[in-house]
Amino acid sequence: QVQLVESGGGLVQAGGSLRLSCAVSGSRFAIRAMNWYRQAPGKQRELVAAIISGGNTNYTDSVKGRFTISRDNAKNTVYLQMNSLKPEDTAEYYCNILDFWGHSSWGQGTQVTVSS
Repeated sequence: QVQLVESGGGLVQAGGSLRLSCAVSGSRFAIRAMNWYRQAPGKQRELVAAIISGGNTNYTDSVKGRFTISRDNAKNTVYLQMNSLKPEDTAEYYCNILDFWGHSSWGQGTQVTVSS
């Protein structure tokens, strides 16, 4: 029922920028939080950025000052603006939402590759 579709990934040189988008449809309940995770080959999934219903944001230390999470409530879309990209940012990026009933939904992922 709930669909999350990520877009905006690709190949970029170090120092470049990308903006990821996640369009949410079919949500039955109010969204508590919208999150971006990433997973590199051989590594565990990590939370990159989160935005909660009140608008507060949180970032993992490695992306602070470089990444910005935002949302457009009218479009049911969450964004991740990524600037000053580094090779270590290379990963599959996943959009995630959590509603007030505790239900979690995931997108299919979008690949971000940063070359040196």
